[in-house]
Amino acid sequence: MVKAVVGANWGDEGKGKITDMMAEKADIIVRFQGGANAGHTIVNNYGKFALHTLPSGVFYGHTTNVIGNGVALNIPVLFNEIKSIVDRKVPMPKLLVSDRAQIVMPYHILFDQYEEERLGGKSFGSTKSGIAPFYSDKFAKIGFQVSELFDGELLKEKVQRICELKNVLLEHLYHKPGIDPAQLLETLQDYRDMVAPYVCDVSAFLDRALKEGKTVLLEGQLGTLKDPDHGIYPMVTSSSTLAAYGAIGAGLPPYEIREIVTVCKAYSSAVGAGAFVSEIFGEEANELRTRGGDGGEFGATTGRPRRMGWFDCVASRYGCRLQGATDVAFTVLDVLGYLDEIPVCVGYEIDGEVTCDFPVTARLEKAKPVLEKLPGWKCDIRGIRNYADLPENCRRYVEFIEERIGYPITMVSNGPGREDIIYRESPLKNA
Repeated sequence: MVKAVVGANWGDEGKGKITDMMAEKADIIVRFQGGANAGHTIVNNYGKFALHTLPSGVFYGHTTNVIGNGVALNIPVLFNEIKSIVDRKVPMPKLLVSDRAQIVMPYHILFDQYEEERLGGKSFGSTKSGIAPFYSDKFAKIGFQVSELFDGELLKEKVQRICELKNVLLEHLYHKPGIDPAQLLETLQDYRDMVAPYVCDVSAFLDRALKEGKTVLLEGQLGTLKDPDHGIYPMVTSSSTLAAYGAIGAGLPPYEIREIVTVCKAYSSAVGAGAFVSEIFGEEANELRTRGGDGGEFGATTGRPRRMGWFDCVASRYGCRLQGATDVAFTVLDVLGYLDEIPVCVGYEIDGEVTCDFPVTARLEKAKPVLEKLPGWKCDIRGIRNYADLPENCRRYVEFIEERIGYPITMVSNGPGREDIIYRESPLKNA
């Protein structure tokens, strides 16, 4: 059976915790898209970790962790990350890397930085991890596949050819030093030696695993609103963030994906530029940011303060629909316990009309939030394990949002640890 854990919104929803929790009952965890440009924060018995490339199942001895063909694979970052967890007494994880995954090249990171510099005030708010240049090259068919590292003649010829192309841009567009082909070839040979023990035909491996009755967990990065087709284009990432892409990015038939857990925060946060209708500012935002998450709302990769906002029913319903949510995991509910009343964005006002449908970016930029205020519960809910034991106003908040988004909230997270989870019977499940 294949399950997916994906984000409903801008990313930063708490997917790492949900994946880590669900990995306990999974055999294989697959990263299927994205690169080291976003991170998952996980708190467990070993401590607190920010993972960027490794799947969130690496803390269990029984799991196999897979880098799928859809991932933007930064090989040094991957192996530095492995070292960082092993140095903290986590056992060496079982790891497989797809022979069809493509490699983030050193020059991709440079081009990302140079382009953001060139754009100045019109930049995309990139993490400068090389992701957009990587995917540009992948779809221009000039990327480097892991399998190509093992063909010496092909590699040598391709390095020479690509350097000629890139050096024209470096010299004439960015006015920066060129790439030395000999040095790049040496770097790629080092990458080959690092990754060689882990390379396999991942699609064939997963096919065998499913025939043996194994459970596969697909781990998404970011969320629906960062998808290049269905998100807030152009302020999006460069690979599909939707569960449907899990079939492509892992090499699975789409009909194998039976369960899609879509993660929503109990409020909103975002890193990077782009329309954010329910955004709040100043002291109100700062208090929510400081109380939020485990240690505050700061990007797991960049450390940037996240932009903060109230829960957005319009964006979340859209996000769950595009993901095909079978279940919603509702995270960081405990954070809101300080508020007397909690605003919720229930609609968008655009050009004098109110809509509950998520619009294209040009109209989204004009949207003003329509807010409805719900009473707060004014107490700490950490440690509660049964939904019925939550304060009445807390349950009312969950049920109000469930009704507005139209998808079943079956998990409520009320703390950062694995055990801080409440399972809930939803009237919408199998309705």
